[in-house]
Amino acid sequence: MSSRTVFDVDDEGVNPYQLLTALVVPRPIAWVSTLDAQGRGNLAPHSFFSVASHRPPTVMFTSVGRKDTLDNVEATGEFVVSLATERLLDQVNDSSAPFEAGDDEAAALGLAMAPSVTVAPPRVRDSPASLECRLDRVVEVGASWVVLGRVTAIGVDDDVLVDGHPEISLLRPLSRLGRNEWGRPPEVFELDRPASPDDVR
Repeated sequence: MSSRTVFDVDDEGVNPYQLLTALVVPRPIAWVSTLDAQGRGNLAPHSFFSVASHRPPTVMFTSVGRKDTLDNVEATGEFVVSLATERLLDQVNDSSAPFEAGDDEAAALGLAMAPSVTVAPPRVRDSPASLECRLDRVVEVGASWVVLGRVTAIGVDDDVLVDGHPEISLLRPLSRLGRNEWGRPPEVFELDRPASPDDVR
């Protein structure tokens, strides 16, 4: 049997963030666009991101510390998640730079934006899919804030749909791992769920 290290998360020498981001992997990336109260754009990636509910359709992302994205969502009640894809890797990474509050990352990086249908913040034009959201609630958890958004519209480019369903081999989504590590689109295989406990005995 191999040896095992147990990290005490209350020990000052232990960094839970580094351990969690290395072990909770791969993590999808919410590339979140918002507008501030003055109508200025903001675009930033958040890798603590998941689905919170399918009915009503709700997604969640976490702001680790207070960031412009969180301030804007609280001020306007709206945001858009654009899919972070392999083709847009450099732009996704570049938008994580510490821009000044009020700076428009998309404009600074030369990223084209396109109008959304149900909310004011635009989507990233070259991303193949987007989730338009209205704020449901913000939950403070220690030094982080979990943002839950009710999905009001889902937009998907026709050229990544197969029989009306988004095809992962065409979407080519990115993921975040630990430290400065990223994940490219994964190897995909199909496996049906057991229909009953008898199927696993």
